[in-house]
Amino acid sequence: MENKTNDQNVTTRRSFLKSGAIAAAAFTIVPRHVLGGNGFLAPSDRLIIAGIGVGGKGQSDIAMFHKSGKADIGFLCDVDTRRAANSVKAFPKAKFYKDWREMLDKESKNFDAVSVSTPDHNHAVQAMAAMQLGKHVYVQKPLTHDIYEARALTAAAKKYKVVTQMGNQGASNDGPRQMKEWYDAGLIGDVHTVYAWTDRPVWPQGIPWSTNKAEVPKELDWDLWLGTAPYKDYVDKLVPFNWRGWWDYGTGALGDMGCHLLEAPFSVLNLKYASEVQASVGTVYVDEFKRGYFPDSCPPSSHVTLKFPKTDKTKGEVTVHWMDGGIQPERPEELEANEVFGDGGNGTLFIGTKGKMMASTYSADPRLLPLSRNKSINVPERFARVKDGANGHYAQWVEACIAGHGKKEVSSPFEIAGPLTEALLMANLAIRGVDVQAKDAQGRTIYPGRNIKLLWDNDSMKVTNFDAVNQFVKREYRKGWTLGA
Repeated sequence: MENKTNDQNVTTRRSFLKSGAIAAAAFTIVPRHVLGGNGFLAPSDRLIIAGIGVGGKGQSDIAMFHKSGKADIGFLCDVDTRRAANSVKAFPKAKFYKDWREMLDKESKNFDAVSVSTPDHNHAVQAMAAMQLGKHVYVQKPLTHDIYEARALTAAAKKYKVVTQMGNQGASNDGPRQMKEWYDAGLIGDVHTVYAWTDRPVWPQGIPWSTNKAEVPKELDWDLWLGTAPYKDYVDKLVPFNWRGWWDYGTGALGDMGCHLLEAPFSVLNLKYASEVQASVGTVYVDEFKRGYFPDSCPPSSHVTLKFPKTDKTKGEVTVHWMDGGIQPERPEELEANEVFGDGGNGTLFIGTKGKMMASTYSADPRLLPLSRNKSINVPERFARVKDGANGHYAQWVEACIAGHGKKEVSSPFEIAGPLTEALLMANLAIRGVDVQAKDAQGRTIYPGRNIKLLWDNDSMKVTNFDAVNQFVKREYRKGWTLGA
């Protein structure tokens, strides 16, 4: 997308209406109680949102923004009119576009903020283009597909001074705040190890790419859906959901659930950037002793170990274990035989020098172990709660956008969401390294990325001891697509 200089500096609709000279020429904003009672919001106090990707999760996102009572959905954009149909029906006054670049180019003066809820591989270019226009952005998790993109969006949010939020709603739950209070009060001592696990993927992984080409549905713009990804012919059962299991588009179970389950360790322990990572993955056998090789697809399961440097909240390094595909850590001895670990399929466990605590998905229902300890907790509340918790994640961003950059706190701004996303994507480097092939001196195929630890240079954003995986730190976009700065 070509971004015109005058568009980059355009004022938002809200500031346009607040401008004294222009507002006087058009109409005068009078106190809201005169216009419509105490609950009425003057036009200058409403956020006008443009949605990119408005089916599925995007549909529920914009519905929640509107439910805040302080946002209007002014524009809808989706490459698939079938997926967009419910949102178009729900917001009949919103103008619809298929191409987000056209919408930003033609309508940028008419909205304040952009919600991005598209497949992972297009998050960065869409969010960056919006920020360059001075628009506040809400981006679904994971923030980006690549580490380089996450670093770039984090820097751009600071540069353009816009309000940002990643869609990991659990960051607004009471759980992370309560666990911070418990940890700061010393209830579990110094945390040195964290486990997070999920029953995802709940879509196919560890499979070959389909060889059966299918006809592109007339409602879908396939080329626009591909966006930054390499061109491939359309195949059935990829859109709208199963793309998550393919490296060209998704980031696997880590991308889907990691931002939900690892947000609490990041916020409780002030984790930032990992220093090393290693992984083992589940394998698929296609015949007797014949291991399948499907490098385009995420594996069916994985166990990743990340090492984080000491922070101001820890006495030493912190080891974080990630497990997916139904793999779970050993049950803590403090749990009784029939007590549920996490929430069954997902969970997070903190192990400290004086005790343990765990939580469920979205960091909900935090508990000290053994569970009997929870009957006598007496720790003062120090961190303000977000109204409505995870559901309030949306209204929190809306209100922060209306207030303006730096005026109100949000739970998952890019300065926090960026490093969190990078850690997950670094874990994916180790997972993808398992399938990197090479030839030994005798010409035999070997896999040098298996059974090793990757060492990370955070400043230069590269692995220092296995260069082959650095190609995944910053992928090459398809011709015609670029990421601004």
